[in-house]
Amino acid sequence: MPTRKGGFNLFSLTLISPSPVVHVRGLCESVVEADLIDALEKFGPICYVMMMPFKRQALVEFSAVDSADRCVSCGATEPVYIAGQQAHFNYSTSKRITRPTSADNPNMGNKVLLLSIQNPLYPITTVQTQTRRSVHSVQSHCVCLSFLFESVQCAQKAKAALNGADIYAGCCTLKIEYARPTRLNVIKNDNESWDYTKPHLRRDRGKGRQRQAILGEHPSSYSENSYGQTCPLLPLPSNSRYKLSSVDVPDMVSYPLPQSSCSYSGHASSSVAMVSGLHPSKMNCTRIFNLFCLYGNIEKVKFMKSVPGTALVEMGDEYAVDRAITHLNSIKVFGKRLNVCVSKQHAVIPSQVFELEDGSSSYKDFAMTRNNRFSSAGQASKNIIQPPSAVLHYYNVPPCVSQDHLLRLCTEHDVPGFIKFKMFDAKPSSKTISGLLEFDNKTEAVEVLTVLNHYQIRIPNGSNPYTLKLCFSTSSHL
Repeated sequence: MPTRKGGFNLFSLTLISPSPVVHVRGLCESVVEADLIDALEKFGPICYVMMMPFKRQALVEFSAVDSADRCVSCGATEPVYIAGQQAHFNYSTSKRITRPTSADNPNMGNKVLLLSIQNPLYPITTVQTQTRRSVHSVQSHCVCLSFLFESVQCAQKAKAALNGADIYAGCCTLKIEYARPTRLNVIKNDNESWDYTKPHLRRDRGKGRQRQAILGEHPSSYSENSYGQTCPLLPLPSNSRYKLSSVDVPDMVSYPLPQSSCSYSGHASSSVAMVSGLHPSKMNCTRIFNLFCLYGNIEKVKFMKSVPGTALVEMGDEYAVDRAITHLNSIKVFGKRLNVCVSKQHAVIPSQVFELEDGSSSYKDFAMTRNNRFSSAGQASKNIIQPPSAVLHYYNVPPCVSQDHLLRLCTEHDVPGFIKFKMFDAKPSSKTISGLLEFDNKTEAVEVLTVLNHYQIRIPNGSNPYTLKLCFSTSSHL
């Protein structure tokens, strides 16, 4: 059956009834809402855009089905580029994008935006922008923030310019929607809330009787202004259509720089993670390393004898623990759901070592292994922090290994086989090859990575084995 480049069938256009909502795939990582509007408004007026940054996808709702039909038909016959990269289109099964309000209508809109920060590798506090009129207040709760703007038009421009952008390179990605509340109530200016119309609003509790504080006003090491140094990031698009005027907001938005581990006040307060829900016979120290090493260096792993199916994982720093919690908590591995949280322990001590069901040791030290991927700044920069997906990226494989070899490797280790295979073109002088493996679902890909990551591939007449390396791909499908 004929197919077009991008992977979906030409006849699939007839399987889904026409809808004003178009599903856009194959977007580049740097795309923002304004890019989609610029590229697709030629097909007709656009009502709403929902970004799905980690899937490199989006939903675009046109005002009429005819506009969506022109978009899908054009994308099936000729390339349509968004932010310099060809995108692919098909009808969505939804007839309307769900949104909390009708704030996209200037006459009935909402001045409050809800920002969800995805892949939060660094702590995010209040954004200290020196504005006169645009952002009036901001509230921060973990990875969600609310912004109140002076007008609906300002909120619309900010949403178009920043929806899908990264606060820091490769992480802390913004997903912006209109909020349900129409106002914000900020009672103090600190690292969790800020009212820019009242710069002198502080932590005063008001007059009257106060609750007794057991340890006094605050720790001696606390600083009222300990928000960290700020730096200019996220230049707004040069297209004046989405750029606020000089009285609205400056061209650059400032965000605090990441703090060092010693002052980190995000989710993790320890470099040790506690992992429970481990399969008793299929999980061991090495397999935990294979999975967790994608998010930071692993120092030690120890299974707890007193709590079956639970292990302590000492990582390189608190940031690594936070990344592991963000991406691995609640995933399924070998039919059991993992629970990953911060341990009260600050180091893993090799006590009460015993034998696991598979015969391996309950404790292992990985501090000196060459398979750690964050041992230097250069090495760490090559890692793309990615949540588990159904597509694995494989590399460091000898050129003689074929698709059949990899399938046989899956069979031999009793893990699911892949359904699609792609090998990247290698330079003639390259000693290794790389590519992508797509599985039926994310759970299968996680299990294969847990078992086969760092598998030693030996070739005839070869002096040293090749270490198969796996990680989750940014691609959602092949």
